[in-house]
Amino acid sequence: MEVQVGWPKLLKMGTQLVGHKIQQFRLATGHTVTLDTKYGQVRGLQRKTVYDEEPYFAFEGIPYAKPPVGELRFRAPQPAEPWQGVLNCTTYRSKPLQRNMLLGIVEGSEDCLHLNVYVKTLKSEKPLPVIVWIYGGGFQKGEASRDIYSPDYFMKQPVVFVSINYRLGALGFLSLKDPELDVPGNAGLKDQVMALRWISQNIAHFNGDPNNITLMGESAGAASVHVMMTTEQTRGLFHKAILQSGCALSEWAESPDHNWAFRLAKNLGYNGEEKDADVLAFLSRSSARKIANSDQDVITLDEVHSFLLFAFGPVVEPYESDHCVVPRRHKELLAEAWGNDLPLILGGNSFEGLFSYQLVIGDPWVTRNFHNILPRKVSEASSREEQDALVRRLKKHYLKNELQERMDTFEALNIFSHRQVWHDVHRLVLARQVYAPNTPTYLYRFDFDSPHFNQFRRLVCGNKVRGVSHGDDLSYLFYTILASKLDKSSMEYITIERMVGMWTSFAANGSPNCPKIGTAKWEPIRPMESGKEQCFNISHELEMRELPEAESMAVWDTLYPKEDLF
Repeated sequence: MEVQVGWPKLLKMGTQLVGHKIQQFRLATGHTVTLDTKYGQVRGLQRKTVYDEEPYFAFEGIPYAKPPVGELRFRAPQPAEPWQGVLNCTTYRSKPLQRNMLLGIVEGSEDCLHLNVYVKTLKSEKPLPVIVWIYGGGFQKGEASRDIYSPDYFMKQPVVFVSINYRLGALGFLSLKDPELDVPGNAGLKDQVMALRWISQNIAHFNGDPNNITLMGESAGAASVHVMMTTEQTRGLFHKAILQSGCALSEWAESPDHNWAFRLAKNLGYNGEEKDADVLAFLSRSSARKIANSDQDVITLDEVHSFLLFAFGPVVEPYESDHCVVPRRHKELLAEAWGNDLPLILGGNSFEGLFSYQLVIGDPWVTRNFHNILPRKVSEASSREEQDALVRRLKKHYLKNELQERMDTFEALNIFSHRQVWHDVHRLVLARQVYAPNTPTYLYRFDFDSPHFNQFRRLVCGNKVRGVSHGDDLSYLFYTILASKLDKSSMEYITIERMVGMWTSFAANGSPNCPKIGTAKWEPIRPMESGKEQCFNISHELEMRELPEAESMAVWDTLYPKEDLF
């Protein structure tokens, strides 16, 4: 979904960006270091954290696969080729091709399969735990860069932090049914698999422990991590996982078959028949920039109204291949997933739906049409009379009046919070209790509502709206171009220390409990009493409490036949 931001805010952001670039340059010491990898030597740069100017080493723009261009466009990645000499990895390379969310311009490169490695120290008594970050952005946006995901807060801890680029939009997720063409889809997910293999083979050169890797992601990145927990392609490549505001059960994490490739080709001028080989030939000749500029425009307004937010995302692959990552619907893979043996942190933010603020205020249709709120699979399996009954059930719970004809903005956004994020997180909690009963699962709810530091909410909603939006947790894990430097006595800084402390403690030893959270204790989920799960609520205070959304989750449960919940 495009987010509209006014010019004053853009100009202010531009000023911040320039300041950030100057600051990042100032914090680079100029001291370089060269390390070996399986593919050749890399030169990194010593940098300093934004707080306390603590030194760490940054190796950026390391290729983990061949450039996915020419015959490799739309296809599974191939291993990187060795290089001669020392590769300069002192700054990050191009982001994946994408349309800028704010400016609408296309930026990035097809040659984007690089990763960044940041390490606190290159020498220690024992290798350091490794955290691998997969960015979100609806599989349409995102980048592994210090502009958005600077590791400063993590680099105050003894860890290795890795961020990876993967292909987006049609270039990363175009799917064709003809097995002769070898484009079944999910190339962007297969990029992640390739990156994990590279990390497993090479991270020891960076003082990282290849036997203690935590995979972590937010939104589409969280759904990606969840896929990595189920596909056999990654078995054994990581050892713990963190899912923030998303999972692979989410409706938006499985793209329906709406002839997207043909529709994209038509948008770009294709006049031929709906034949996979001809469509692929046309798209292979097309400009990658034109593809990236057009792949979000194939969706109709009716599809947007039914919560189909993007065309090109993860799919159930139409046939199995050597590189298949999603052979069946994710729900069908849960019971036997190898990731059931992995300790897991999962959760979300207390007002996830603020992400849709621009959509709701810009399109009053959304607040008057309740039937489209029903999950697609539920709606498709129900008669009109059954749909009417389910809508009345939702109205009664959320609006207290079955006859109410429209929602106000924040009523709609509250419902969207639960539809788009929280109920799928809840379904995964239920699944973990059945399929991973002896493996620690830690559920959190992020509820720290800063008036000035919840950067995503301020970007999308402006300064007058309050609440903890989808994406606001990232303000407390990463330094970004929108961040200001905080007083260390502020609750914002204390929240950064808590979040990074819990996440790095979990990466180190499988438990998020650490000195930074004082006497609070985060308990793993246990069998639920009366259907209400306990969560670790992260706000000004830290506490285990009944999930405030539990009552709503129970209502959403009733929309599904019991066997379809997970």
